[in-house]
Amino acid sequence: MIQEARRSFLRFFTAAGVFGVAGGVAGAQGGEPGESAGKRRVVSGASSFFSRAVEYGRLVFVSGVLGREDQKGVLASPDFEPQCRQALANLKGSVEAAGSSLEKMLKCTCFLTDAADFAAFNRVYKEFFPADPPARSTVVVKELVLAGAKIEIDCVTHV
Repeated sequence: MIQEARRSFLRFFTAAGVFGVAGGVAGAQGGEPGESAGKRRVVSGASSFFSRAVEYGRLVFVSGVLGREDQKGVLASPDFEPQCRQALANLKGSVEAAGSSLEKMLKCTCFLTDAADFAAFNRVYKEFFPADPPARSTVVVKELVLAGAKIEIDCVTHV
């Protein structure tokens, strides 16, 4: 059973372009993983030290986003729901800037500063993913890097 799970895992990531043609690991054919599927591509962020996303093979790793309005760089609101809606809109923008879409998202990791916001989070999340949502983890944390931020979301998608 474990061998079959391993084979299934390798088939998925080989199809996604993470491993080389042989489906092996780094060095199996003398190259790096994903070498046959393309190189690492960075989608630039707002500053030189920030990558909005990184594409490797056909997978795209999108950096965490907050509920900030892009034009002003300030939080959309001190309240959770507007921040949540803005964070998901920002995530959508990053995903699209990387050449993907919400429908292609595989996994979201969500950080909330208050477990009491979980029901509201689910309501807003459903607006963006009405059917077949990506896999998701939600973690409650003490605080985020921007004072007053109540949510941060990152994801893995594919092109």
